[in-house]
Amino acid sequence: MDITVRFAARAIDAVRRVAAEEVLPRYRSVVALRKDDGSIVTEADYAAQAALAARLAALEDIPVLAEEMKPEAQRAVYETAPRFWCVDPIDGTRNFSAGIPFFAVSVALMEEGRSLLGIVYDPIADEAYYAVRGAGAWLNHRPLELPGAGPPLAAAVAEVSLRRETARLRGLLKRRPPYAKRLVSGSSALSWCHLAAARVDILLHGGQKMWDYAAGALVLEEARGFFCTLGEDEFWSAPPWSRSVIAARTASLLEEWRTWIRRELASDANENP
Repeated sequence: MDITVRFAARAIDAVRRVAAEEVLPRYRSVVALRKDDGSIVTEADYAAQAALAARLAALEDIPVLAEEMKPEAQRAVYETAPRFWCVDPIDGTRNFSAGIPFFAVSVALMEEGRSLLGIVYDPIADEAYYAVRGAGAWLNHRPLELPGAGPPLAAAVAEVSLRRETARLRGLLKRRPPYAKRLVSGSSALSWCHLAAARVDILLHGGQKMWDYAAGALVLEEARGFFCTLGEDEFWSAPPWSRSVIAARTASLLEEWRTWIRRELASDANENP
């Protein structure tokens, strides 16, 4: 099935409706539980996931790979279905459960491991970011295309989120940050989109799951942004289940940001083997 304008519009409407019916009514009134991996989940995550699966199946009846599925079920979809929906019912559940108004519903249509359609909806701001591979990116029907010029690294605003396994990099950035200002939002999907909208200049994440990057990365790519991983220049070729992210508004800023990170990591490793 081709991704037509009508198909994309129906998918966006499905995401908006699920946010209105299953997510927002539970905002600030949910009890957060801890999953086996230590992350947070709520009743709203499960309700939104089930509603999205039903609504997306009405658009195209293909398997769904969603965050709150068991890992073995997620891998079964990825390994056996050439085309599937990739869903994060609430990206930023910790913010959602704490009453912090920074979270999103993220949906991507993926084929052979790459995103064809990506939708990230912020229900608090009522902002729908979406992209179709090869056709462009939009924010609420306004085309998103990053300007060709941007600030140098020293003047950049950075969105940074690093995990325990990237403690060395976290220490380097704390001791000698190369940028002007740092933000930590708590929503991976929205971080991609805010970069695509030039609200921040650079992005760094220690490792995202497929549902964290599937929609947002396509939005940034179609908005003419640039990105890679800590170790690989081709983002979409990296191992799919946990991808680090280095991203920037412009090619020159990505080169400066990536060079600084990799050089500092190599230098620190040589000094502290």
